[in-house]
Amino acid sequence: MMGKVVVKKVPYKGWQNCISLSNGSIELIAVTDVGPRIIRFGFVGQPNIFYEIEDEVGTVGSDDYKLYGGHRLWHSPESMPRTYVPDNSPVQWEEIENGIILRQEIEHWTHIRKELIIRLSCDTNEVCVRHRLTNTGAWPVELAPWAVSMMAPGGTAYLRKNLKDTGLAPNQSLALWPYTRLDDPRVVWGRKYIMIRQDPAVVHPFKIGMPNPSGWVAYLNFDTLFIKRYIHHEEARYPDFGSSCEIYTNQNTLELGTLGPLTMLNPGSTCDHTEDWSLHANVLESVNEKEIESKILPLIGGDVAKNP
Repeated sequence: MMGKVVVKKVPYKGWQNCISLSNGSIELIAVTDVGPRIIRFGFVGQPNIFYEIEDEVGTVGSDDYKLYGGHRLWHSPESMPRTYVPDNSPVQWEEIENGIILRQEIEHWTHIRKELIIRLSCDTNEVCVRHRLTNTGAWPVELAPWAVSMMAPGGTAYLRKNLKDTGLAPNQSLALWPYTRLDDPRVVWGRKYIMIRQDPAVVHPFKIGMPNPSGWVAYLNFDTLFIKRYIHHEEARYPDFGSSCEIYTNQNTLELGTLGPLTMLNPGSTCDHTEDWSLHANVLESVNEKEIESKILPLIGGDVAKNP
């Protein structure tokens, strides 16, 4: 029964200092022994919609970068070693109204501090996750907040193409990585929508990025639809050929990523990127565009894009 958000400290698969947030219908578990990570999200008593890396969950203290699984905050553009500074040490946390703040120690190489500000709704199956980056160094740094969710295997991602009528001019772009195959059997390139399946039998990776003016991306698994909503700023500059949304998959997981605009972050300054999550039960797989529009779009409730 919903109506109150309960925050409590719990163990989780070897980590002793996790924080559970629940409103009685949905549950979120954040890790404080490492991270910050949100390692679990789902309906109470139902499967975790996020992927967990079995031999990394519950571990601490390595000098090597670990993904762990779940939901993480990076800063884009992706590069080595900047993106892969290990986050295997404890994070600070504090309780706020209907939620928590996770605050990482300052990254020793980049001098960037990461924070996740998480709030559950009392009476709906919704979560607001605010991703915050602060430059504690001495020089400006150009970056974009990058929110990445590693999804449990076996599901399908849904992404809407840009449908704006621009006449004789192009209306959209697509970022491809060197390993991306346009004939990948996991992908359906529809007239309005792109569908990408996670298939444990297909080993090679696949990734695309694109501007996403609709402001949503979704993943369906276990008959549960996970929707991310965010604001795409039409006039802003984004990394990776203008991508505000990126999807990556391999044989283990599928990652849903959204990005904020590129920002020249001055010393002492902060930038934010917010995702609004929702969960929807008993949603059957949509295998064509007609079914997407009848089953998924009504749950999304319209585009959320805004111009700055």
